Amino acid sequence: MRRKFVQSRLRGLSLMQVRHVKPVGFDRARGGVAQVYRELERDFGVLAPPIALHSPATGPLAASWLMLRETMLVEGAAPRPAKEAVACAVSVANECPFCERMHTAVLHSLTPGSAADCGAGRFDEVTEWARLGAARDTAAANPRPFPAGQLPELLGTVVIMQYLNRMVNVFLGGVPLPPGAPESSLRPVLRVLTWLIRSSARSAPAPGVSLDLLAPAPLPADLAWAEGNPVIASAFARAAAAVEEAGREDVPKAVQELLHDTLARWDGRPPGLGRGWADRAVAALVPQERPAARLVLLTALASYTVDETVIADFRRAAGEPGDRALVGLTAWASLTAARQVGAWMQQDG
Repeated sequence: MRRKFVQSRLRGLSLMQVRHVKPVGFDRARGGVAQVYRELERDFGVLAPPIALHSPATGPLAASWLMLRETMLVEGAAPRPAKEAVACAVSVANECPFCERMHTAVLHSLTPGSAADCGAGRFDEVTEWARLGAARDTAAANPRPFPAGQLPELLGTVVIMQYLNRMVNVFLGGVPLPPGAPESSLRPVLRVLTWLIRSSARSAPAPGVSLDLLAPAPLPADLAWAEGNPVIASAFARAAAAVEEAGREDVPKAVQELLHDTLARWDGRPPGLGRGWADRAVAALVPQERPAARLVLLTALASYTVDETVIADFRRAAGEPGDRALVGLTAWASLTAARQVGAWMQQDG
């Protein structure tokens, strides 16, 4: 009873943290959005803003939840603390302080007495593997410090965090607090959130029960690392298909081609200071497509540089598209980049 009361009190605070789009309210949610919201509170413990921010676009919303749930929350071959340590390490590398703080707090709540930074000491090998794998030149020579049976969960954690870090950097602030809340309130808020998350972790969510949120789909070749776990493979196949559909609807074809060409040359590292590199990259496109292309490139390669001006330029050039289109475009850019990192890391060191 106490858990449900706290969850209901936190719903509004969670949604208040989302910027640039208006998330669907808990009481107004219907269909797939309502199902994801209920499952978030049941299996994750709280209406998590990194998932709820997707609510204007039901396909990406379900996709983000399936990938997160089946890799990180379902009990499998890899221990939950190791997955939280990986999530923290990826978030640090992607300059996502919101996710870094959350996953560090969850890790400490699951492993009392652990070191301050991403499970340092206990999970050094797996966090180093996650960190090195984000660069093209180090991924192939980066041996896995864990059994092959853990690959779908741990590499799945890397991919979903590569995805969520980008979406969080665009749509949330640096701390898991509503706008205007004092930084001093962060510690008690984190205590409440981690209590809810830890209590949900004890219930051991059953694998695959959320798959019906999205239609079955074939597993793309770049997600072959998931094949060792049929449920994770199905979750990522369905999620990839849903986000690709959003891309076809919301991302101009020339912009899609530009991102694919850019990622083919990308080494996995930040592209440079500022945003001038993105301005130069989009110069060959027709003027009305440049703001969308700029937002796509920045989301994929330097999401921490996306601000209100980038969003506003996109909205003006695209004829003031709705929130669904903005979420769909950024989700496609984020998952395309995340899948590129996963493809590098699925190679044996």
